[in-house]
Amino acid sequence: MVFIECAKEDDILRILEIEVEAISPPWSHGALLSEIYNDDSFFATASCGAGISGFVILRRMARDGELLQIAVDRAARRLGVADALMGAALGFSRECALLSVFLEVRISNAAAIALYKKHGFKPVRKRKDYYTDPVEDALVMSMDL
Repeated sequence: MVFIECAKEDDILRILEIEVEAISPPWSHGALLSEIYNDDSFFATASCGAGISGFVILRRMARDGELLQIAVDRAARRLGVADALMGAALGFSRECALLSVFLEVRISNAAAIALYKKHGFKPVRKRKDYYTDPVEDALVMSMDL
C-alpha cells in the first residue's frame, strides 16, 4: 500500500536524495523548499514502508497545471508509487478545476513516457536541447481534464 501526504520542510533532505538519484540536473534545497510554501503548488510525498519513497510537484497556473517533477527511489520502483503520485496530482488538478496538465520529459525516458501515457497524456511536440547534463531533447506531453 502506498500512502500519500503533503510534503513538509522536514522531508526536504530525503527528497533531495531521491532527486539526485533520479533527476538531472537536480533542484536545489531552496527551490524545493519554496514549492512547499507555494500556494499554487501541489507537493506530495509517497511512502510504501519505512520512509519516503517518492514525490511529485505540480504547479497550477491559471486554469492549467504543469507537472514539474515526479521521482521514485530506485528501491521502490515497480511498486505502484509513481501511479499513486500521478493519481494524487491529477486528483488535485481536478479538484482545482484545471482544464489541462502538461509536462516535459526526456525523450530517452521510456519508463516515464509509458507512465504518462497510461494516465492519459499525449505527445504534443519536442523541445530541442531542453535538458542539460546531458543535453537532450524534451517531449512535451499534455492531457485535457
